[in-house]
Amino acid sequence: MHTNEIEQQLEHHGVKLTAMRLLVYQELKKANRPLSLRELEDRMPTAERSTIFRALTLMLEHRAIHAIEDGSGSLRYEACESDDHNHHDDQHIHFYCENCHRTFCFRETRIPRVDTPEGFLISSINYMVKGFCPDCARRHCLA
Repeated sequence: MHTNEIEQQLEHHGVKLTAMRLLVYQELKKANRPLSLRELEDRMPTAERSTIFRALTLMLEHRAIHAIEDGSGSLRYEACESDDHNHHDDQHIHFYCENCHRTFCFRETRIPRVDTPEGFLISSINYMVKGFCPDCARRHCLA
């Protein structure tokens, strides 16, 4: 994704542009999967953890990204694909590999409809499947 497109997406969500916010968002888009703060730190070794975290927090507030809990006590961050800055597109299944600790998005696999009692309004659903990714499954079966 080109810098101009990233700038447009962040501006669309009301995020004031800074070099760090652009870099963090670019890393999330480039990864094409949810990343933890630690993974972002590893990908951006010259950036301070607190600066990356502040950029993530601001982008979360503006709904340019969303966070998912992977079940390990860690949050993973993912760029929103929706053009609607009032709606997250995180209504899909995530897969957490118990071996390599990466999280993958299954965007094509939708979460089943959840009926709630009257008066309840769902704002998000965290549907996490755990197991082994294809690379780790091959290694696990061969070991």
